[in-house]
Amino acid sequence: ATTAPSPTDSRTPAPPTTGTAATGRPATLTLELWYVRAGQLTPTRRTRPATVATSRLALTELAAGPTPAETAAGLVTLLPDGAEVSRIADGVATIRLPDAPDPTTTRLRQAQVVYTLTQFPTVRQVAFGDDAPAGRADYADLLPAIVVTGPVIGDRVTSPVTITGTADVFEATVSVRLLDAAGRQLATAFTTATCGTGCRGAYRVAVRYRLAREQPGTIEVYEVSAVDGSRTKVVAVPVTLTAAR
Repeated sequence: ATTAPSPTDSRTPAPPTTGTAATGRPATLTLELWYVRAGQLTPTRRTRPATVATSRLALTELAAGPTPAETAAGLVTLLPDGAEVSRIADGVATIRLPDAPDPTTTRLRQAQVVYTLTQFPTVRQVAFGDDAPAGRADYADLLPAIVVTGPVIGDRVTSPVTITGTADVFEATVSVRLLDAAGRQLATAFTTATCGTGCRGAYRVAVRYRLAREQPGTIEVYEVSAVDGSRTKVVAVPVTLTAAR
């Protein structure tokens, strides 16, 4: 079964979400953090106490690095401690980055910062020191063919589970399968992204599954090869699958 994707422009980041306290003020803030896996950008999330210094918090969390589960899945951060927001004006955040131990990773490190900070409505571009401001489009080549924005690594999911993200795949067709702890296939689905075969579009698909008990599982999102029908460009997201009948 398929679910039609949202027509939302895939280049426009979703705003961070908040929880609301009894006073009406947000109690928590959910941040989207962009780490690196196999030399490409990969998103995950953190929920933290709300603050007005959202960009500063995002940089701190980005430098703190992945969780053990994310590390096991291959995520790393290239951003060292000490990155600072010197100003935000007219949609541009100016950032001071500490010297990096490996200059060959500079562009990936900058891409982590750009994709993370531009989730906020006050930031459209990022300038590093005296360099010209850059936005997400300037680092789009560092995205994998398939990006999964939800669920993220370590999430606990229920049936039906909704998988979202962006993709640039053949005929815009995005395929999904759910695996249990033993690697057995529980369910499959596919959908069509809003663009494909040379352009990136958004996708969303809901997948129902049956499972007798809660256990670790994996969501795989992939492209079916037009050549031999094999699964290619696979993105695996380890999650916890709740029991479902």
